[in-house]
Amino acid sequence: MTTRGEFRFAGASGTMLAGLVEQPEGVAHGWAIFAHCFTCTKSSLAAARISRALARAGIGTLRFDFAGLGRSGGAFAEGGFAADVMDIAAAAAAMAATGMEPSLLVGHSLGGAAVLMAASQLPQIRAVATIAAPASVDHVLHQFDPAGLEAILEKGEAEVLIGGRPFVVRRSFVESVKAERLEEAVSHLRRPLLVLHAPLDPSVGIENAAGIYQAAKHPKSFVSLDGADHLLTRSRDADYAAAMIAAWAQRYFPATEEPARPTEPTVGVVAENTGRGPLQLSVHSGAHSLVSDEPEAMGGSGTGLGPFELVSAGLAACSVMTMLLYARRKGYPLERARVVVTHERDREAMPPDIFKRTISLFGTLDDDQRAKIAAIADRCPVDLMLVRGSSVLTDLAPETSQ
Repeated sequence: MTTRGEFRFAGASGTMLAGLVEQPEGVAHGWAIFAHCFTCTKSSLAAARISRALARAGIGTLRFDFAGLGRSGGAFAEGGFAADVMDIAAAAAAMAATGMEPSLLVGHSLGGAAVLMAASQLPQIRAVATIAAPASVDHVLHQFDPAGLEAILEKGEAEVLIGGRPFVVRRSFVESVKAERLEEAVSHLRRPLLVLHAPLDPSVGIENAAGIYQAAKHPKSFVSLDGADHLLTRSRDADYAAAMIAAWAQRYFPATEEPARPTEPTVGVVAENTGRGPLQLSVHSGAHSLVSDEPEAMGGSGTGLGPFELVSAGLAACSVMTMLLYARRKGYPLERARVVVTHERDREAMPPDIFKRTISLFGTLDDDQRAKIAAIADRCPVDLMLVRGSSVLTDLAPETSQ
């Protein structure tokens, strides 16, 4: 679950720019800015889907319209690539002023080139991710028909069709993009870089990803968006890109204080079939035990919690314990907490497993205390484990007669 709010701020030229903040429900693990593609808006499929998916992964994300586009003020012809770069810096400053200082920049297509250039101006940025970005800024001129480009150079400005829509473009824009040295900027980036690109992208060829990757210094990573189109119009492609960015970026976010683990791990949890039903299991750890089973519709006997219910139980229990410990430490009058966790699978989403948590708090709490207690549930160790992902190592025990 995420929340969305309008975010207006003054761009570098003083023009008011319109944005939306996709905010996680609870405490954000970090903040990001998403820069959309050339002549697109913050409402493009890639911008919306990736920003929302990042928010679901705990990364609050601002997506905004560059000047002259969408709901932002200004004229498209008066801006340019350099102005977009400066507006990304203005967006970062505006976010920081409201307590949402970004540490990640994500850019799509020409927006990817813009975040690469902007990062050098923003020391607080810890990582940069690009999606289908060109290796040279003047690659955008390939979208102009030759006659339109010639008219711009001859007359100083002309109306051209880009993506089927008319835009007035000035000679200053053409000259500015030709003057940019993107690969040189990438070589001096000094930030972890993630390059995402579709091998068969017809708009910005895969050789552009190779150029960016080769120019960058380590640490750098590449993710192939196999089968995706340039605009990531399929939701599963946008979700996959967001999942890759979120998992990669976690290690580069500023460290946040995590609550102490409510319980220490035991020597291990043992599950073995009882023989009293097709799928009934005895699950025990030390002196504690319970029964696990699947419902009859799944081939079991319905005598105990199923495996996904046990995972949900772990998240629910950890959430309640974490909230109780936090309230006790803060001196809040929390008398009782209740958490309901449900699990579902959405095959079109990435990741496909969705755990929904509903929190009930009891006691003479004010609204601020309730909000803070509920927010800390996002920092419980089981929640963090599920969001960040885990490794599962398997050993085969020696054969035994028991």
